[in-house]
Amino acid sequence: MAPRLNLIVAVCENMGIGVNGNLPWKLKSELAFFKRMTLETSDASKTNMVIMGRRTWESIPGKFRPLPGRVNVVLSSKPRTSDFPQDVEVYSSLEALVKELQEGPLAERIETAWIIGGSSVYRQALESKFCHRVYLTKIHKDYECDTFLDPINEAHFQTVSDPNVPSDVQEENGTTFKYLVYESKMNSKSGRDHS
Repeated sequence: MAPRLNLIVAVCENMGIGVNGNLPWKLKSELAFFKRMTLETSDASKTNMVIMGRRTWESIPGKFRPLPGRVNVVLSSKPRTSDFPQDVEVYSSLEALVKELQEGPLAERIETAWIIGGSSVYRQALESKFCHRVYLTKIHKDYECDTFLDPINEAHFQTVSDPNVPSDVQEENGTTFKYLVYESKMNSKSGRDHS
C-alpha cells in the first residue's frame, strides 16, 4: 500500500518556521498539539513515525532526542555515523524512505508518517504524490525568521476539518493562533489519515 505523508508545521505571518535552528516562539499549547498529533494512534499495535532533516534533528535538545514513542527518521545525504543513535533510522532521501514504507517491515508497524521539518524536507514532501495532509498552525504574529515554509498551493490543497483538531482561534500569553488542515485534492478522503 502506498504510504501517505502528513506534514505538521507552525508558521508565523511571514511563513517563517525558524531562526538560528530554533523555534522563534514559545507556545506550550502548540507544542502539546504537536506531541499529541505525532504520538497518538488509533491502533495500539502500531506507532507513528516522525521524519526530519539532519538540521532539524540537531536542533532538538539532546535530552529530547530521539522523540519518544515514535519511530524517528532522519533524512541525510551523509551515510549513517555515530551522530545518530542506533534506534534512529537514517535514509538518504524521502524517496528511499517511501519505498521502505511501501515494501519493507516498517509498512506493518507505522500508522501515520509525519514530516516535521525542515524547510527542504517540507518542500520535498509537498511536491510528493504521497503528501496527504498538512497540519499547519498559523501564528497571528510576525517573528524574525531565517527559515520559511513555501506557501501552500491552494490549487493542489483544500482546507478540511479534522475532529482531532480545534477549529477555533487559540490564545496563549497574548499570542493568537489557529490550526488549519489542508488535504491534497489528489489524495482526498474523509476522516483522519491512518496510513
